[in-house]
Amino acid sequence: MRDDVSHQNNMAASLQRLGAAGKHIVKRNLYKTATFTRHNVATKRSGSTQAASHVVLNVPETKVTSLENGLRVASENSGLPTCTVGLWIDAGSRYENARNNGTAHFLEHMAFKGTRKRSQLDLELEIENMGAHLNAYTSREQTVYYAKAFSKDLPRAVEILADIIQNSMLGEAEIERERGVILREMQEVETNLQEVVFDYLHATAYQETALGRTILGPTENIKTINRGDLVEYITSHYKGPRIVLSAAGGVSHNELIDLAKFHFGKLLAAEREAPPLPLCKFTGSEIRVRDDKMPLAHIAVAVEAVGWSHPDTIPLMVANTLIGNWDRSFGGGVNLSSKLAQQACLGNLCHSFQSFNTCYTDTGLWGLYMVCEPGTVEEMMHYTQQEWMFLCTAVSETEVDRAKNLLKTNMLLHLDGSTPICEDIGRQMLCYNRRIPLHELEARIDAISADTIKDVCTKYIYNKAPAIAAVGPIEQLPDYNRIRSGMYWLRT
Repeated sequence: MRDDVSHQNNMAASLQRLGAAGKHIVKRNLYKTATFTRHNVATKRSGSTQAASHVVLNVPETKVTSLENGLRVASENSGLPTCTVGLWIDAGSRYENARNNGTAHFLEHMAFKGTRKRSQLDLELEIENMGAHLNAYTSREQTVYYAKAFSKDLPRAVEILADIIQNSMLGEAEIERERGVILREMQEVETNLQEVVFDYLHATAYQETALGRTILGPTENIKTINRGDLVEYITSHYKGPRIVLSAAGGVSHNELIDLAKFHFGKLLAAEREAPPLPLCKFTGSEIRVRDDKMPLAHIAVAVEAVGWSHPDTIPLMVANTLIGNWDRSFGGGVNLSSKLAQQACLGNLCHSFQSFNTCYTDTGLWGLYMVCEPGTVEEMMHYTQQEWMFLCTAVSETEVDRAKNLLKTNMLLHLDGSTPICEDIGRQMLCYNRRIPLHELEARIDAISADTIKDVCTKYIYNKAPAIAAVGPIEQLPDYNRIRSGMYWLRT
């Protein structure tokens, strides 16, 4: 299972796809009416802030403990009868080279194919009999193995996770069988045009670097990866300091520490320093794959953004929310809060669009993915860039406030259940080396003003060379120089 832009299992990915942010449409002429309206808005905002504060006060504490070998144990006990526990590993396709690209994903496939203690059948039966779920995914910077089970089965779940990452047999027969499975998965991915476009976007934005390569790897690599490559990847990257054992739901932190010490304490000691994070340089450029037989054009355009821990990440998330997303199945028309959604709806400019903000450790992609009819591509691109320039020059406090509220709402809604909370803990521990409290995130969002959005968007969007990936009937897509010239407005 790969972790693409549209299905990333983390909080940031959820924030990337938030609905459209606010636009104040009704213009009031009477001073009294305007004053009354502002008073009501302030009252409602105060009430919602108080309600959010009560929610934050009731959030269980995230407890973090480091073992002697550097492995971190992080958990949140909400007293549920179920729990989610997993291993978040700071190792993904970014740590591969051109020769072994695809190894991390291949290794994820091999994890459930039998260990020294359990055959594949034994593992599947044990999970089934527990009523549990075992899953894994690979992204460009992380590999994750996690289990969902009853709280009483936490010790067995941790033991199984420890077994599959430390004692996998990696048998030759299983490797050959999974080779065929992954090749078929690659064929399926090629039919998902959104994934194809985002792979192209990374390939052109981070050309000749590790982030430019796909997670699954090229076909020739899949056909040649062997047991030695898998063992080397585990030896190099699956080390204590790069692993977080995360849990949420009905879990005892002290019990989790004891389990971690017993199952991971000695076997994952860091024997040597981990390979450094490969630098990935952004390049403004494009990839076009024209195919006039296709019914719709799929286009992604993005500028370079920032990494997880950069202070400009939150303002860019708010800006991302301001652009929003839209699909023809949405209602609303002129009443939609996103101005780009209004234009798309009224002008029938596209089938859908989706603003995204994809973060990595030291870089990111901020942009828009659109699906258009061949004849509306040029106009949709024009309005997209117009809205980007609007963010840089003229966004209002009312619009920013609405986007901030929407961002906070979606942030809280995302953390519903033990699995997304466990995921949030694991990812944040790898990205920030701590779990950022909700009240801190709320305060950082509240501190953003319209001037902040203008300054940050000007810094990363205005007069910057974008990366573009386009597939399908794209004859009307303007050439790169024309799109580049749309990244600024002449000032008089």
